[in-house]
This record gives sequence, C-alpha cells and structure tokens, in this order.
Amino acid sequence: MSLNSFGHVFRFTTWGESHGPALGAVVDGCPPGLALSEADLQPFLDARRPGTSRFTTQRQEPDAVKILSGIFEGKTTGTPISLMIENVDQRSKDYSEVAKAYRPGHADYAYDAKYGFRDYRGGGRSSARETAARVAAGGVARLVIPEVTLLGYVTEIGGDAIDPANFDAQEIARNPFFCPDPAAAARWEALVDGARKAGSSLGAVVECVATGVPAGWGAPLYAKLDAELAHAMMGINAVKGVEIGDGFAAARNTGEGNADPMRPGEAGDGPAFLANHAGGIAGGISTGQSVTVRVAFKPTSSILTPVPTITRDGEASDILTKGRHDPCVGIRGVPVVEAMMALVLADQKLLHRAQCG
Repeated sequence: MSLNSFGHVFRFTTWGESHGPALGAVVDGCPPGLALSEADLQPFLDARRPGTSRFTTQRQEPDAVKILSGIFEGKTTGTPISLMIENVDQRSKDYSEVAKAYRPGHADYAYDAKYGFRDYRGGGRSSARETAARVAAGGVARLVIPEVTLLGYVTEIGGDAIDPANFDAQEIARNPFFCPDPAAAARWEALVDGARKAGSSLGAVVECVATGVPAGWGAPLYAKLDAELAHAMMGINAVKGVEIGDGFAAARNTGEGNADPMRPGEAGDGPAFLANHAGGIAGGISTGQSVTVRVAFKPTSSILTPVPTITRDGEASDILTKGRHDPCVGIRGVPVVEAMMALVLADQKLLHRAQCG
C-alpha cells in the first residue's frame, strides 16, 4: 500500500514527481459553495516558489496552479478539486551521479531498499518539490477556516536563534528568511551565504501560530489535535522534529510552572488563560488559545561537499550533488508548515461539526 493521502473528512492526495511533467493534489471533502479561484491559491505558492533569492534553489519554476475540477461559476461544488502545477525547469542530467550512488541523509537508499527501484531525478516523490502540491491544497483548506489566522516564520537557522524581544510580525515579509527579528535576518544572510559558498547546507526551525481556533476541536484519544499536527508536520520532507507549545521544555519544568492558570473571562468568551505552555491544546482538544507548533528541518542532503557513501552495487564511493539545491530548505518550509496547519484545522473543524453539530 502506498499512502499518499492525508485527512479524514477534509482529505487530500498529492501526486507527481520532482522531474515529471507536473505535480498536484486532489482535495476531497471540501464543503460546497465556497468562492475559489486560482488567484486565491497563487499567493501561497508564490511564497514557497524557488528561485526568489540567492538563499534558495535557483530552479526557476512559476508554480502556476491550475484548477481542473470541483469548481462551477467560481464556487466549490462539493466534488473533488483537482489542482495541477506544471514542472518547467527540470535538469535531470544534474543527477547522473545520484543514479549510481546514494546521497547520505537523503531517501535514496531507503527508497531502493523498499521498492528495489527509484526515480533518482531530483529524488522523485522524496523531493521537497512535492510540497508545492500541499501548499495548493492548504490554500483550499484556508477557505474552510476563515475564523483562523495563520502566521509562520523561521526562528532559527544553523543554531542561530531570533531574540523574542525583537519579534516584529511586519518583518516576516520584508526579508527572504520569513524572519520576525531584523537583527537575526541580517546575521542569517552571512550564515546562509557562507554555507552555500562552501557547498554545504544548514538546518532551521519554523514556528507556526494559529489564532482564532475555538475551543473543542480535536478528540481525546486517537485523533488528538496535537497528534494530528505532529503527523502532518513529520510528513513534510526534511522534517525531523515537532514540538507543540513548550514541547521538550515542558519536561524540564514543574507542575505549577507548566500549568496554564485560568481566571474567569468575559461572559461567553470562556476562561481567561494566564499562560499557554500547552500550545492551545489540552487532552488532544483545542482550548481556544493560540495553537503553536515548532518544526525542525534538517540540513539539505544534496550538497557539493563530498560525503562517503556506497554505490547501488555496494561499493565504497564518495558523492557530491551537482545542480540547484536549497542551502537551507527550512526557509521555504514556512508556507508548507502553514499549509499543513490549515489542512489539519480544516479537517478537525469538519470532524467536530460532524459529531457535535
């Protein structure tokens, strides 16, 4: 069985490969009557698009999304919505060495071990190129949750973190790093440039905050909101860690220190929380506070620095990967994390409505 779908009620399936003619998604379970056009989805794809600065891969893809089905007279019909994004700038010849040997840290060997066959051109389905389809699907999901505002940003690159005291949401769109701290963004220019020129790469941490999520979304056991978010984020290419709220820091706290104290709120507004260590989720169910998730992206495995490996025949070798690759894939991970957050929340909203009305 090949698992290429995600979600329960609001469900999407992605298809296509990095160097194939196109890739895309089929979104099923979207409520009817929502206004939707390609122009509604394109801004999110533009944010993820490669080649927008020297700090990302120089592959030139317009990432223009086409809606092939599920829309009539500008509104969703309740039937599957098919989205397609053409690949126009593939350079498969760059992967001639990858065809012979495995990139350590990439999915090359694991794919071969599982299937006995792999698409070495850009990594096929294991390429971060696949996430363009998720971003398109996430754009549809946002229509289902108009009450929710999503804000994603990078908090750390190569071990250099932002200063929370300098947080300015307006700065996120002003620099190529989706960074809310202008001082950190200035430092990251030299950091990422250095890695790129050295033929290396860096990891990053992306944080995403969803405000406006009402209390009650999620489930107590096997569809916990935090478990669904962790599942979604860990399914993103290059992600190796996920934290909800304080995450691992909660393990170093005390019961009273980790509590989110409550006081009476305004009538009809629920309690007034004095802290949000839990990241807006308790017992697998949203509390009405902001839902917060942090995602760790590993350094890009395709680098120009030679790394010991083996060939497909099991012989010792070294490999360096030519071509156009992100020196820090986590930078373009911000729109992807936002998209997966939207997809989970849309699904959970519809699940909640199905059970509780």
